[in-house]
Amino acid sequence: MNTRRLLASAAIALGVALSAELSVAQTLTMGVRGGPESLDPHYSALGSHAEAAKHIYDTLVWSGDDLQIEPGLATSWTALDDTTWEFKLREGVKFHDGSDFDAEDVKFSIERIPVVSGPTTTTIYVRRVAAVEIVDPHTIHIKTDGPAATLPYDFVRLFIVSSDAAKDYSTPETAAAGFNGGPAAVGTGPYKLVSWEPKGDLVLERFDGYWRGKGPWEKVIRKEMPNDSSRLAALKAGQVDVINYVSSVDYLALQRDSSVDAIVGDSVYIMNLQLDQRADTPLVRAKDGSKLDKNPLRDAKVREAIDLAIDRRSMVDIVLEGLGKPANQMMPPGFFGSSDKIATPEYNPERARKLLADAGYPEGFEIDLYCTSDRLPGDAAICQGLGQMFTQVGIKTNVNAISKTVYFPAQARLEYSVFMNGWGTLTGEASYTLGSLAHSNDPEVKMGAYNRIEYKNETVDKLLEEGAKTLDPEPRRKLYEQAMVETMADRVYISVVQLQTVWASKANSVIFQPRFDEDTLAFFIKPKS
Repeated sequence: MNTRRLLASAAIALGVALSAELSVAQTLTMGVRGGPESLDPHYSALGSHAEAAKHIYDTLVWSGDDLQIEPGLATSWTALDDTTWEFKLREGVKFHDGSDFDAEDVKFSIERIPVVSGPTTTTIYVRRVAAVEIVDPHTIHIKTDGPAATLPYDFVRLFIVSSDAAKDYSTPETAAAGFNGGPAAVGTGPYKLVSWEPKGDLVLERFDGYWRGKGPWEKVIRKEMPNDSSRLAALKAGQVDVINYVSSVDYLALQRDSSVDAIVGDSVYIMNLQLDQRADTPLVRAKDGSKLDKNPLRDAKVREAIDLAIDRRSMVDIVLEGLGKPANQMMPPGFFGSSDKIATPEYNPERARKLLADAGYPEGFEIDLYCTSDRLPGDAAICQGLGQMFTQVGIKTNVNAISKTVYFPAQARLEYSVFMNGWGTLTGEASYTLGSLAHSNDPEVKMGAYNRIEYKNETVDKLLEEGAKTLDPEPRRKLYEQAMVETMADRVYISVVQLQTVWASKANSVIFQPRFDEDTLAFFIKPKS
């Protein structure tokens, strides 16, 4: 895939070297924009949560730098029949407390997730699992609720916890005390927990028994610093060694600063606008504040007008200072299930105004637009940009860029009418994204868990259900491609931009390869020898 090749090239070209003083200190201090919601890896599906968890815990299947699946705690996997997958487990793996990893821990972790998952649910990673059968300590059979072609991809976020350490901390009432306090936070990952302060520092020490080998740093400190300027200031002051999510404005300034190295990588995250399809939606009104007689977002002409109002090129060139790409669908080009038949979106404000008039809104209307301000690079700025563009075509827009800790629970409670957040196809294939967002929310088929706009297209539902049980890759790809075409044509999800991400380190200090999923993982940051 072109984007992945570009990423690899960028990493090689921009890999930077580390100062001798860091090599001696053997402590890596990272300034990160967001941290975990808790230390229970099964609580949240947010990227910042999983990123922190990967320091302490391993996943059953590993996702490589380019999101291709690789052996993790499972060394191989095979479909035995339509509803049975066999996973062979890695032998000789130890937990931080010295106990052995085996099939009991995998079964325990899978069965625990639906019980302790929070509002940004992790159940999507085990939704197809009907039963878990232990064959022997290093062989496990996963029974699925039907043919589940993408099960190994789902397991890239299946974190394995110790069944012994976590057995008394696996209910909604006990999980936080067990994991956040430490006794249950026992993994097989490269670093052991020392301490954690919510919204503060996560302190880790190297686990010398890690199965991949010793990590390069004896101690790792992840300092949660949501303010972009503060993170950069801390880097320049020598308080941290590496930072993530350098803002686009700061990135331009760093081009003239020889004391700092900047590393750019393509991101899997797409910023998607989402339009509520309920008959009665709460945060849309006439400009005089009165209630409209119907939800205008259900009108195809209105949704097309909103799409036409977005100047994606200016969003990338001006708002993001070039650190992104205009997006026309919910996954990066080349991903399994993305479609090359979807046209580049047009920017045409005059036609947008005409469509609004044709739909019965010649004077427009008013909306409240919600988004995160502290999760992904440029999220608040993109939101502000959208607000200005919508207002120019007659849709008065009140922008509310808020913390992700407030945004996502409110989104789960269906409190918004128009909202925007990033979504990354972390498994590299479409069932993860379309099955979560575009399928109608249907617990019976275990799809649509993140469909929070009550979108329903029966054709899309059927395509996704057929794709989920089609084991042959090529027919499955075509089903997902068609589902993507149908979904984007409805414009209830309007993709705006694909992000690029910037990390920074002290000049000549670390060797670091950007990951497509934007994770900043201490184990893979090396001091220059």
